[in-house]
Amino acid sequence: MPFDLDADGFTVLPRLLDTAACVSLARLYDADDGFRSRVVMARHGFGSGEYRYFAYPLPEPIQRLRTELYPRLAEVANTWNERLSSPIRFPDQHGAFLDRCHQAGQTKPTPLLLRYGEGDYNCLHQDLYGEHVFPLQLTLLLSAPGADFTGGEFVLVEQRPRMQSRAAVVPLAQGDAVIFPVHHRPVQGERGTYRVNLRHGVSRVHSGRRHTLGIIFHDAE
Repeated sequence: MPFDLDADGFTVLPRLLDTAACVSLARLYDADDGFRSRVVMARHGFGSGEYRYFAYPLPEPIQRLRTELYPRLAEVANTWNERLSSPIRFPDQHGAFLDRCHQAGQTKPTPLLLRYGEGDYNCLHQDLYGEHVFPLQLTLLLSAPGADFTGGEFVLVEQRPRMQSRAAVVPLAQGDAVIFPVHHRPVQGERGTYRVNLRHGVSRVHSGRRHTLGIIFHDAE
């Protein structure tokens, strides 16, 4: 059953990368260069596991995905902002949006590789890095569920106004990507459109090692 961004709050792009490309990107995690920083989650209360932010220039597959996916997502983002009565509009091309970020001092690239081992998890969070925020992002599973790891499901939680929160566990295979909101999305209610806040995370890994690629379209301060 396909998922819909408006109806479900996320959508899955199956086999966005093939197995060889996934394995190649996961192996980059241990490289000596190509990254600007490393974060150990437990030190900051983010969960357990670690991740590394890429430096510019980005590896070709990541640069290509970031550039090619952005125009289609910008159409969705502009529609959402119109529904939410927000004056912010996003340019057609990713380079123009990055120029906007860089002029505001957001110059650090945000794509990242994440690594989880047995017992690791990622607390629910939002990836906000400055004034300029593109409202959609992507997580791509580089490891094979069942073969490389068990557990470690992608979790998305909607915090609905005056209602209980709703969680979704998104099934992903190796090479699949989930597109989801960075912080909120519009939902049509009986009295008009209202804003729903979202957070995402990863449940505890039971065994093995799990690698994912995160692609965020705004840069950081």
